[in-house]
Amino acid sequence: MALQPITRKDFIKSSALLLASSSLASCTGVLATAQPKVTEQDKYLTVGNALTLKNVRLETGFEYEGEEVIGTKTDLFTIGISDCQIKTILPNNPGAQALDAQGLLLLPAFKDMHIHLDKTFYGGTWQARRKKNRTVQDMIAYEQAILPKLLPTATERAEKLIELLQSHGANFARSHVNIEPTSQLNSLKQLQKALEHKRDSFGAELVAFPQHGILRSQSEQLMKEAATMGIDYIGGLDPGAVDGNMQKSMDFVVQLALDTQKGIDIHLHEGGTSGLKTVEYLIDRVNEYPALKGKTFLSHCFVLAELEKKKLEGVAEKLAAAKIGIISTIPIGQRVMPIPTLYKYGVDVRTGNDSIVDHWNTFGTGSILQKANLMAQLYGYSSEFELSRCLKLATHNVLPLDDEGHRQWPQAGDKADLVLVDASCSAEAVSRVSQVRSLIHKGKIVYQTSAV
Repeated sequence: MALQPITRKDFIKSSALLLASSSLASCTGVLATAQPKVTEQDKYLTVGNALTLKNVRLETGFEYEGEEVIGTKTDLFTIGISDCQIKTILPNNPGAQALDAQGLLLLPAFKDMHIHLDKTFYGGTWQARRKKNRTVQDMIAYEQAILPKLLPTATERAEKLIELLQSHGANFARSHVNIEPTSQLNSLKQLQKALEHKRDSFGAELVAFPQHGILRSQSEQLMKEAATMGIDYIGGLDPGAVDGNMQKSMDFVVQLALDTQKGIDIHLHEGGTSGLKTVEYLIDRVNEYPALKGKTFLSHCFVLAELEKKKLEGVAEKLAAAKIGIISTIPIGQRVMPIPTLYKYGVDVRTGNDSIVDHWNTFGTGSILQKANLMAQLYGYSSEFELSRCLKLATHNVLPLDDEGHRQWPQAGDKADLVLVDASCSAEAVSRVSQVRSLIHKGKIVYQTSAV
């Protein structure tokens, strides 16, 4: 997608980012339908977990005026699902004994690739962020006081947060979980209970996150223990600014990841020379140990927003070659991330909600589709084609149509992780942050709205 710069003034004028959260309906039942209840014969058409949907809207191509894409073609289909996969995609049969999708648009389920499920006020009493907490160091001190109060209800609040994500079409999350002396391994244990309760409706991978600094809080042993407890990634936090020794902190993370065959996902808020040195040091270490390629990520990485064009392009090229991904929450303000440049050089870009209504952040809707919408607004992507491409931020690079307008998703054999949204096409879904009507996880309906 070509970058179309817009001024800050224009962005503020055009922004409409307040998204009312969908009410959390029961995770039982069927797709949104005019019928108040589902009769027994309508539940499943075959023995076992097979499911058939009719009147499902799929994108089939682009409409052109000259060389410009001015619209998206769609048609209705009947889709068969079983064994967690899409099995058949057939011309629509309105008279079939099947669940009626009522013309809703089918899209890949969304993925939240950076969130803290273990720390949230969501599901409890409303609290805004404390004004006194200005710096990461301030927040570390505050966490040491507040975490013992949050732990007793952490499992229940994590489950509520997962339900919020599901109501916005996400069936998967990468969650960072605190590993530090205050909560020790208890945040991890509480979150794992929540994920076990939701294992049939939600998937996750976990990052051992030394929120109070590995060296600063002497969390090395706790991190080693966490790495043996179902953790997928080894995390880190500002190895220069927080830990005070970038190389020693980074070497610990890299070595632990290698020793335990885990990935790496490091929070990097640092800017300036120290932030850039951290990025370059990680690139060197990953190139030194190729087993880490494709398994290493920098979350936030605000320093990239500060680099002049030539330096940025050089770093982006090196990140892509080392297969190091960037996970951004698409921040607004002074640090607008250079997402178009990262895409241009083939860097794996992902997004997440990060903190949702917790002591770090008062905001957060739970919508990953909203992040795609925010990206479109920040970089001036307003045409049909550009908006349709923005969907990949929410689905991690899965798009119904390729750049030439050929349908590439869904295909028989694809995972049955799906959402039905109230939109005519991907471009509209991104532009309007269209409502998610139903979420299907591994072929099972796990969330639905009330009747249309």
